[in-house]
Amino acid sequence: MNSSTRRTWRTVGVAARSLLALTLLLGVVYPLVVTGLAQVLMAPQANGSALTGPDGRVVGSSLIGQSFSDASGAPLPGFFQPRPSAAGDGYDASASSGSNAGPENPDLVAAITERRAQVAAFNGVPEAAVPADAVTASGSGLDPHISPAYAELQVARVAAARSLPEAEVRAMVEASMQGRDAGFLGEPRVNVVVLNNLLQREG
Repeated sequence: MNSSTRRTWRTVGVAARSLLALTLLLGVVYPLVVTGLAQVLMAPQANGSALTGPDGRVVGSSLIGQSFSDASGAPLPGFFQPRPSAAGDGYDASASSGSNAGPENPDLVAAITERRAQVAAFNGVPEAAVPADAVTASGSGLDPHISPAYAELQVARVAAARSLPEAEVRAMVEASMQGRDAGFLGEPRVNVVVLNNLLQREG
């Protein structure tokens, strides 16, 4: 075997050993270490921020919105309602998207007008009191949050449907509210999925 062939096989051997070592390090050891650390340091987030119902079964994730409606699609009066969703048939995690319709799109304008009337009638308030997030979808179609104004608008209706004092329902809203990220980014918001789960547990 001449020196050129030996050098070739030596290079192949180094490459094969490097591939094996890096595969074990980056494909096995590193993922196991990261997964283990995540389970120790932040298990709820690492497992999808799952929410459990009163019976202990997983009912959703605090990161993904849900529809709270009956089999016919009508909103349930005993639950806080989320904002509209353009993801599939509504809050379809496999079809995350917005409508991509502009503010002057006639179909969007008509949909907003219809939604405003429906939200106002459902909650027994004037149309002028309906906030923007009650009639517009988020960019992902999966946002579980609504504004404090939209949550407050729904308190009386939910309290009446569940025969609870409004103060008790309002306290649950406060418990489900999230402030600005890092104290200055974004706006205060209420997680509807967390709030409705709290209602099921305590209401």
